[in-house]
Amino acid sequence: MKSPGSLALRPLVSILLAIFSVQGGATIAKTLFPVIGAAGTTAIRIALSAIVLLAAFRPPVHRFTSAQWRAVVPYGVTIGVMNLLFYQALVLIPLGLAVTLEFVGPLAVAIVGSRRALDAVWVVLAAIGIALVTPWQAGSAIDPLGVALALLTGVCWAAYIVLGGRVSQVLTGGVAVATGMSIATLIVLPFGLAGGGLGSLSPRLYAAGFAVAVLSSALPFTLEMHALRALPGRTFSILMSLEPAVAALCGLVFLAEHLTQAQWAAVGLVIAASVGATMTARQIPVREEV
Repeated sequence: MKSPGSLALRPLVSILLAIFSVQGGATIAKTLFPVIGAAGTTAIRIALSAIVLLAAFRPPVHRFTSAQWRAVVPYGVTIGVMNLLFYQALVLIPLGLAVTLEFVGPLAVAIVGSRRALDAVWVVLAAIGIALVTPWQAGSAIDPLGVALALLTGVCWAAYIVLGGRVSQVLTGGVAVATGMSIATLIVLPFGLAGGGLGSLSPRLYAAGFAVAVLSSALPFTLEMHALRALPGRTFSILMSLEPAVAALCGLVFLAEHLTQAQWAAVGLVIAASVGATMTARQIPVREEV
């Protein structure tokens, strides 16, 4: 008979594995950029993820109502744009900083509309973190375009959370994600083809692309759904706030991306703001993995 402690540990391990899976996928993706480009990598990842999810959930799109299509199409478009922007940001700035900056999106969703003074503290912490990353002077080692793209990714993430909430009211989670990923494929594929990198794909690159798709989408989605069945949404979101730190560590270990002390401080401040906002939020935005 398993002890209660071991049962409680399982969802925590699932979340940590999901976080490392996502960032491991991003690490592999970044190594593909020199060969097939960021847009090509995005196209391969999204397309293969769509194939895996379609095979798993088989959405009955021929029976979708107009209301379901109106909900899922913007959701899928947002997935495609968000991933394009994020991978373009990774070309220019370290993984840890890109993930830190995109966390502005869910943080904004958690505190938007709040009039409590305490929530202003989380805004200030996040703002200081962003300020520490922002290249204020010309010739900075951090590319300002990369910072802008990462922040735009955060805007898309916020839109994704809102749109995902609407989709969840008319479609089940697996069907919604599979359909949304298929729509996202239609968005990103032209960019991948225009970049010309897809023409140089080899079996080895396809295998790497499949690994990115599984690590970044299919595996973490499954792990997070398992954890959500056992953990409150608040606990889940607090643990997910560790993602910028994991991203920075993966960037350091696997990509040799060394952050400065100020940049590590920025990562810590954004994590603190995310945890604080999650603990005090009335409604907790829970991410569906894409």
